[in-house]
Amino acid sequence: MIDILNLALPYFGLIFVGFACGRLKRLPENGLAWMNFFLLYVSLPALFFRIMSKTPFEELNNLPFVLATTLGTAIAFFLSGALGRIIGGLSIREATMASLAGGYGNIGYMGPGLALAVLGPKAAVPVALIFCFDSIFLFSIVPVAMALTAGQRRPLLPTILHVVREIVLHPLIVAAYLGAAAAALHLHLPAAVDNTLQFLQNAAAPVALFTLGVTVALRPFGRVPWEIPSLIGVKLLLHPVIALGLMLAFGPFTPEWAGTAVLMASLPPALNVFVIARQYNTWVEPASVAVLIGTFVSVITLTTVMWLIKTGHMPLL
Repeated sequence: MIDILNLALPYFGLIFVGFACGRLKRLPENGLAWMNFFLLYVSLPALFFRIMSKTPFEELNNLPFVLATTLGTAIAFFLSGALGRIIGGLSIREATMASLAGGYGNIGYMGPGLALAVLGPKAAVPVALIFCFDSIFLFSIVPVAMALTAGQRRPLLPTILHVVREIVLHPLIVAAYLGAAAAALHLHLPAAVDNTLQFLQNAAAPVALFTLGVTVALRPFGRVPWEIPSLIGVKLLLHPVIALGLMLAFGPFTPEWAGTAVLMASLPPALNVFVIARQYNTWVEPASVAVLIGTFVSVITLTTVMWLIKTGHMPLL
């Protein structure tokens, strides 16, 4: 258990350092813009490109794994929306945001670094696949749902074309399929270029975790709506159980791949839940509360999952 704590606490420690800095210094939030840009357009794409390009192409073709992990995210997403409707009496637009809180984990900021630290280099490919296909699912369904429930209805076809464009041009997804193309063509980058990408890749985890802490600290914290505990329960407890069940049903998979799926499902609600809620001006304050509480509760739940994976106490892992 000491080894697990030594592995987990630096990650959460960086989040808490960022949180403390955000609470104490109170610099304007727009100061995070370049850090977010660096993460989204530079550091994380470098990480995903190197992961994919250095992987034998045949390992990327794992349809059962993609179906299992995406189905798990979809189940958590729709279950959270139903709980939001039943417990909180939310409208469909609000329930869509609640669905994100229960189904969209921090797979961009926390996922890659944590999975590689816990499971080693063999976790790289499943991390990239989960990120790509979860993002395609979530970034498709949310804009369409919001367009269909808007007060002034947008035409459906332009909305779908916009969604497709956003997915195809998302920098992390672009990096993933360029990396896959490099793997298929057996391309080897010059040493200087590859070393530069590795340098950028190594910055992804610390910058992401610090930025996460600062951003959470700057979020307003009001009352806790009735639906929030159930959504956090879905995200931190039920989603990993669903992921494990689907690994068993769709498998067998290697321990590294199955463990990565469960670990990624155990991540707390993503910062993007708040960002998207603010974009649509729907369920904004509850989204902030869900991210904040979910991040703190995950110190216990996520560390427990890491311990179960590392010690082999999780079935078939």
